[in-house]
Amino acid sequence: MVNKQNHIFQYNSDFTLEAGGHLPGFQLHYTTLGQLNRDKSNVIWVIHALTGSSDVTSWWPGLFEQGGAFDPTHYFIICANTLGGCYGSTGPLSVNRATGKPYYHDFPFLTNRDIVRSFDLLRESLGLASVHTVIGSSLGGQQALEWSIIQPDVFQHLVLIATNAMHSPWGIAFNESQRMAIEADSTWKDEDERAGSDGMKAARAIAMLSYRSYEGYLEKQREKSSDGLDNFRAASYQRYQGQKLALRFNAFTYWRLSKAMDSHHVGRNRKSVEWALAQVKSRTLIIGIQSDLLFTLSEQQFLAEHIRGATLEVLHSLYGHDGFLVEFDQLNHLLLKFRTQNHSIILS
Repeated sequence: MVNKQNHIFQYNSDFTLEAGGHLPGFQLHYTTLGQLNRDKSNVIWVIHALTGSSDVTSWWPGLFEQGGAFDPTHYFIICANTLGGCYGSTGPLSVNRATGKPYYHDFPFLTNRDIVRSFDLLRESLGLASVHTVIGSSLGGQQALEWSIIQPDVFQHLVLIATNAMHSPWGIAFNESQRMAIEADSTWKDEDERAGSDGMKAARAIAMLSYRSYEGYLEKQREKSSDGLDNFRAASYQRYQGQKLALRFNAFTYWRLSKAMDSHHVGRNRKSVEWALAQVKSRTLIIGIQSDLLFTLSEQQFLAEHIRGATLEVLHSLYGHDGFLVEFDQLNHLLLKFRTQNHSIILS
């Protein structure tokens, strides 16, 4: 049986943020699978997407089990719930030490660089001088890329899935539309953990239009007859997705992490985007999704052009951006192929 454990990393010093705010310390909830080998050479660090948690087996099944690309009988898998999250890490619902009450709207502005710095403090606390592979998708891919630029000597392999070097005006517009939906909820200004919940349901419905594709909706949500006048399958599906997220997430975290995504730009306060990408030393696999409307394939092609020696693969799916959460067989095949080509399997 695979050894799966939950942990808390507590950082008790003042943590200054890129935008000028600070946190008087923080905690990160993280989950590990498998066993760290003697020379600490078998670490796989997974960074989750916007609404993910540290439990990778709950949202990315198959990759981290026997026969998967990262079999925990060989690898030691780490995934931390992001700073600003709501699955055990310090976030907007956490208690502000200065007031003794939850932060709610007062939680400070975070960028991906802040989040990556918190991950790096966790890495240092675990005594990990190097990491075999860091892998992230979407927001998690943005963070994996930023981390590999900040600490280019740490990561031997880098896997970037459906992500980019800077968030696009298209992506920012989608996120702002979602935040406008949250703002339109009359409860949003309340100091309550469920504030903005109905608005977040609408936000999630908007997001689904960017996560999926026209062809996917046509395939999966088409009416079975032409007799209907109302209560269409596609309409019910949108409401279902909003309700499902509202049962496990909160609008404050959704708001803050979407802002972190918008701020993503590896060229900020550096010579250029191209210069920043040239700092990556890892053997890099980039995976794009041909039907992705949110992080378009052109963005992954740009990464592949400017990260030295990077390999670009294309995942084919009806599911658009969400293809990385659905097309397990294709994704597993591409990861196994990359691992074999780089002779990077761990047998200890």
